[in-house]
Amino acid sequence: MSSGDKNVQRNPSDERQGQQERVDNGAPESPPSDHLARHRSSLQHADGQQIGHLATQRQQVVNEMADSYRHLLASLGENVEREALLKTPERAAKALLYFTKGYQEIVQEALNEAIFPSDHDEMVIVKDIDMFTLCEHHLLPFMGKVSVAYIPCGKVLGISKVARIVEIYSRRLQEQEKLTKQIAQALLEAVEPRGVAVTIEATHLCMVMRGIQKINAKTVTNCMLGVFREDPKARGEYLALIH
Repeated sequence: MSSGDKNVQRNPSDERQGQQERVDNGAPESPPSDHLARHRSSLQHADGQQIGHLATQRQQVVNEMADSYRHLLASLGENVEREALLKTPERAAKALLYFTKGYQEIVQEALNEAIFPSDHDEMVIVKDIDMFTLCEHHLLPFMGKVSVAYIPCGKVLGISKVARIVEIYSRRLQEQEKLTKQIAQALLEAVEPRGVAVTIEATHLCMVMRGIQKINAKTVTNCMLGVFREDPKARGEYLALIH
């Protein structure tokens, strides 16, 4: 370096401008600042607090429900202190929360990333979807098979999401007629097809274990919307394909 170079004064603003140009030209950016790192850490801490809060809330609900189950067992004349029943109230509470977890799920959120543009315009059927739910009249199970069909009009739904709709609504207290219509309406709103058809065939334990006690009886419900309601030919084709 010449003696003239040693006497050159560097302007700090020029230095910063040069650094900015290097960043703009694709050079690697500097590591995140301490402030950004602290911000990210605080967000992670907040997420952890939220998860912990939800876990605490859930445990409180379980405890309250378990107390109710203890009262029910005692009302039956059971000794709730005997060894086989000590953990039964808590197990029953957790089981009921699982059976009704659909109340915490939103159909639109479950489907958002599985709706696709399509020029397919023929019937799509997903049949024999297993279904388990609780009758809202006696809190006893009814279970069976669900078949769902729709005729697309510019959009299709990921196949597994059809079963997901069934799962969300069946994990609530239900009656079969209402469940059938809810599934059909959810699919209609999701992809706006030309028509939707839903059929449920189920066995109700409130009819098997009590009341009339007919173990082989099955209940069949249908919901036809759009072209399936208006066009007997489309409805007939659907019914022929699911049986």
